[in-house]
Amino acid sequence: MLMKYQTILFDLDGTLTDPGEGITRSVAYALESFGIHVPDRKVLYPFIGPPLLDSFMEFYGFSQEKARQAIEKYREYFGRQGIFENELYPGVPEALEELKKAGARLALATSKPEPYAKEILEHFHLMGYFDFLSGSQLDGTRSKKGEVIAHALHHCGKGPAEKALMVGDRKHDVQGALENHIPCAGVLYGYGSREELEQAGAQWIVEKPAHLSGLARL
Repeated sequence: MLMKYQTILFDLDGTLTDPGEGITRSVAYALESFGIHVPDRKVLYPFIGPPLLDSFMEFYGFSQEKARQAIEKYREYFGRQGIFENELYPGVPEALEELKKAGARLALATSKPEPYAKEILEHFHLMGYFDFLSGSQLDGTRSKKGEVIAHALHHCGKGPAEKALMVGDRKHDVQGALENHIPCAGVLYGYGSREELEQAGAQWIVEKPAHLSGLARL
């Protein structure tokens, strides 16, 4: 099959897996250490997707130093059990399989630290579908989505004759793609709304995980 997009980059949280329970429990644990009690973890859904440092600063007014301390507390819970309080979206493995059969090169581009992302892919038996994994670093570097995408594109060898596509569920995925001059397909089953994705500039909308295989026909 002759594909318009030969390299397809995937976000992880909210695109391949539903990490809602693990991430919100980890954030709630971190906030508790600062005396902030969150009775309804649904209010923490905005933490899913963006870099944690930005989210603690934006949503709770933390200074950069305080946000870094919160991330350390977050990782205490996430590394212990939150990482596995996660579910694979039905239809994702089958869609990745079809894309690989169609000749696509697949890469992961996530703001999650690479060691966690690798462990999650291995846990759900998805590692074999990906040619490259790009994530943030535990020291806080390469956390912006544009940086993560740029790193993936560099290692996947994107050139003028080979186009790439980003797939994600939040505006940060779209914005990061546009920063790197590639289009983005937004998914509606994750944590971003159609309005958020379209306003950010998503070129296509994918409604269900099973429809991901259709990316080969865009």
